Amino acid sequence: MVLIHNFDIKKLSISCAISLGIGALSSFISMFGRDNFENAIKPPLNPPTWLFPIVWTILFLLMGISAYLVYKSDSDDEAKTKALTAYGVQLLINFFWPIIFFNLSAYLFASIWIIVLLISIIIMIKLFYDIDRCAAYLQIPYLIWVCFATYLTIAITILN
Repeated sequence: MVLIHNFDIKKLSISCAISLGIGALSSFISMFGRDNFENAIKPPLNPPTWLFPIVWTILFLLMGISAYLVYKSDSDDEAKTKALTAYGVQLLINFFWPIIFFNLSAYLFASIWIIVLLISIIIMIKLFYDIDRCAAYLQIPYLIWVCFATYLTIAITILN
């Protein structure tokens, strides 16, 4: 059993609020472009629309918990700064993907953008792993979901 020493609910809440807030803001901005998506040709394995907010909420919570674990770790400040910067960069890339995809309907650019997101997630997981393995493992569902989202994005690009 893993015990978390020096657990700080306030800092954990802030970490989760940051990731959830970024996701919610991006979702809010991109909701105005979802009509274009509804008319797009979709690939096989396209999940129902109601599933996306559920999955993303869980993933953003896991991201926040993971970032908190890195932040509170005993690792040196330079390693934590590097890891949390990578976290911030991938969160920023994640923020813009729905806007590019839904609002702009720039499917080819969105395909390239999501591959950049995928690479940034892999880098972040590696940096997190060097600091706190649990923090890295909490990012695996996110990595898997973005791999699936990459398939969907590229497929929609090809089909449309």
